[in-house]
Amino acid sequence: MSEFVFERLSDEYGPEQVTYVYEPRVGLKGIVVVDNSASGPAIGGIRMAPDVTTTEVFRLARAMTWKNALAQIPHGGGKSAILADPSAPNKQALIRSFARAIANIKTYIPGPDMGTDETCMAWVRDEIGRSVGLSRVLGGIPLDQIGATGWGCAVAAEVACEFSGIKMEGAKITIQGFGNVGQHAARYLVKKGAVVVGVSDVDGALVNPEGLDIEELISHRRKHNNVTGYGKGKVLDRDAIIRVPCDLFVPAARPDVITEHNVALLQCKIVLQGANIPATALAERMMHAAGILSVPDFVCNAGGVICAAVEYAGGSQRQAFDQITEKISDNTREVLKLAAEHKQMPREAAVALAKQRVAEAMSYRRLG
Repeated sequence: MSEFVFERLSDEYGPEQVTYVYEPRVGLKGIVVVDNSASGPAIGGIRMAPDVTTTEVFRLARAMTWKNALAQIPHGGGKSAILADPSAPNKQALIRSFARAIANIKTYIPGPDMGTDETCMAWVRDEIGRSVGLSRVLGGIPLDQIGATGWGCAVAAEVACEFSGIKMEGAKITIQGFGNVGQHAARYLVKKGAVVVGVSDVDGALVNPEGLDIEELISHRRKHNNVTGYGKGKVLDRDAIIRVPCDLFVPAARPDVITEHNVALLQCKIVLQGANIPATALAERMMHAAGILSVPDFVCNAGGVICAAVEYAGGSQRQAFDQITEKISDNTREVLKLAAEHKQMPREAAVALAKQRVAEAMSYRRLG
């Protein structure tokens, strides 16, 4: 991390450690940020994408610090990235090399993230003996396969609807990013009575005001790797999903997809942040000023890390879902209640609450 970036982003909460990884023999370039481990070893995913920056990894690690503190799990926040295309032919070699390079960073427990999955976590565990999000055959709880993050988003959506005067039954949903999080969020929201009227992926957006058959659409995307070829809806440019009228908009793709330049296009009452840091700070302030309830990422998408913590402690899938339901429901309600009482943005209320919990954990550490 350059001195400028470090000074701009560091504070009393972290980061504790920033490590760059370089292995030219396999073309590996990587970044690890352990932001805060006061509550326990940091859990955070390995993101794999060619354009990830140090600043992005730090912001994601900090989001994990707040997320884990708010969820009250015995882990701090961290994140890492491998700067490579996730479809690279030498993906296994890259991940195994990365795992060996971080073997001595004992305060960091890797998990799956964008571009990595349970197979990647199995390679990591094979190399260094620690990871989460493993397959069942290895005794893990495959959080992407079961849709732990998507389930948490659906739980948070129910609470957000209460605060916005929206009935979940018949609520119209649009989802940007129809990957692991977006697909499972759609599935669980539909089971709760909502109607998904639009989705998008890298190829484009598909919109049907009468509702999309989510199970059919998921099956189509698995076979064809797109949503636009499904045929039962209107095909739009992928960025057009943000302006489709709905009750809840779920950004579940990359960071900073909602900015001051497009936030005015939103036609929804609630933004449920399924992705990590999907909106810029200014865009969040503009949503708040426009009366859009924006549920912060580290409040509503904590299902994956809660599941990971249960797995790391030897718990079961049922225990994981029970904890996700309880923790995300309680935290979403507490954050939105505090925000309403203090006339704050939900993120301000959530960060204040998370900071209290991190500060308390830090106060118990031995000085020097």
